[in-house]
Amino acid sequence: MSSSIPSHDPLSAGMATRREVMGDHYVDQAVQRSAGTESDTIQHFITEHVWDGVWNRPGLGRRDRSLLNLGILTALRAQDELVGHVRGALNNGLSREEITEAIVHTAGYCGAPAALAAMRAAQQVFDAQQT
Repeated sequence: MSSSIPSHDPLSAGMATRREVMGDHYVDQAVQRSAGTESDTIQHFITEHVWDGVWNRPGLGRRDRSLLNLGILTALRAQDELVGHVRGALNNGLSREEITEAIVHTAGYCGAPAALAAMRAAQQVFDAQQT
């Protein structure tokens, strides 16, 4: 008896979402850095459980999820990840002004040092776009 429910491949679905949000170049670099190493395990896990399991849930659009990520990554002082997610936020329709305002907003809740570090990460992306 065959099932009429289509199969879902979380790794493929997550990779498609990850590429749409972060861009092929960013994803290719991350995958290449971890290929053939123990780090490949965490790349697969995050792709399946975050990029598919979280990003593909109904209820919030990608733009909203990107906005949330800006605040979360600022609070965590995760500037390396923030650079990629600023690019993702731009890909998901946030403007530079909205990204800047989101970071300014975090100053009141995460503190000035976290917001300043986040703005440096965002400015790095903004500056790279102008060249």
